[in-house]
Amino acid sequence: MEIRIGIHNTPRELTLESSQSAADVQQAVSAAVADAAGVLTLADDKGRIVLVPASTLAYVEISGNGPRKVGFGI
Repeated sequence: MEIRIGIHNTPRELTLESSQSAADVQQAVSAAVADAAGVLTLADDKGRIVLVPASTLAYVEISGNGPRKVGFGI
């Protein structure tokens, strides 16, 4: 699944592919935001770990595992 993370005062968003379920990601985001000094920790498919302080989160978008569109067709 694709996860996009927006960060305050940053023009670009973080994008990562993860094998975690949407429920797991949602739970991790909720737990990080609930703690004043929380840190969102996610792992991507390549084994990298992404750490984002919860105080800097603008949004987290979780996309399903739909087929990727290729080409210029509608």
